[in-house]
Amino acid sequence: MKIGFIGLGNVGGKLSGSLLRNKIDLSIYDLNEDIVRAMVERGAKSAESPRQLMRDCDIIITCLPSPAASDAVMLEMLPEVTEGKIWMEMSTTDANEVRRLGSMVTERGGRAADCPVSGGCHRAETGNISIFAGCDRVTFDEIAPLLKTMGRRILHTGELGSASILKVVTNYLATANLVSCCEALVTAKAAGMDLNTTYEAIRISSGTSFVHETESQVILNGSRDISFTMDLVAKDIGLFQDIADQANVPLELSPLLNDIFRDGQERYGPRELSPNIIKRLEDVTGLDIRAPGFPAEMVDDEPEEAGFEIETNLKS
Repeated sequence: MKIGFIGLGNVGGKLSGSLLRNKIDLSIYDLNEDIVRAMVERGAKSAESPRQLMRDCDIIITCLPSPAASDAVMLEMLPEVTEGKIWMEMSTTDANEVRRLGSMVTERGGRAADCPVSGGCHRAETGNISIFAGCDRVTFDEIAPLLKTMGRRILHTGELGSASILKVVTNYLATANLVSCCEALVTAKAAGMDLNTTYEAIRISSGTSFVHETESQVILNGSRDISFTMDLVAKDIGLFQDIADQANVPLELSPLLNDIFRDGQERYGPRELSPNIIKRLEDVTGLDIRAPGFPAEMVDDEPEEAGFEIETNLKS
């Protein structure tokens, strides 16, 4: 089976790397020629266009920065969609948009699945990230071997679009947790607490979380590098707000988070690393929220493991 992969950025480059590491027949496309060249040196084949990938491959994976980018790529690939082709959308995107593009694929005899990932770029690199998959069960069973190669915990979420909704929900929660961790660390520092002790107190208590145990470390190091930027956070939490608005849910915290990240982008630029949202509080308080002994980047120190499906009571 031939696999095509489009979009070799922070996440896509790592997911495609897991496919290569596990000897998958992989062809790639990206606008960044340097990234493509590096992947070819590792064993990938370079394609001239997304259209060529759709023509030559059985399964085509996209991992792109925005719904607009996915739309542009799909329009280029669409003439080559034929019966049996499978499109896997691994971007974080709008559920309605992935359903719209997916319907264009199915009208031509192909199949579609939205398969966003969650758990951080460091786990994408080791193949230990979690993956949601929205599609019919037959399609899920066909793409499951690829999902289990790129990720560890695989959850079939239901029909096309369901995975994208859940990905946006989880990213919203991660963002809320990031902002609360920033406020907690700055407040502890302002109250005279040692930040190393503060980190451990949160870690071993009911206040801990995945975000604290990973992102708080690079915040305290000062690098703030999680390979994720403020504009991407703003996109994700904006998508979450859209879902709530469409469902007439009167949220209170979500609009505030959107305002915080709009302000962060205005102050520091859209491509600023997302944990540097803490700079808004560092600037106003004059405090330096750094401490010795923390790593500059998140590293997954768990060995790569074969992926497995998370069982639920969901009826397909």
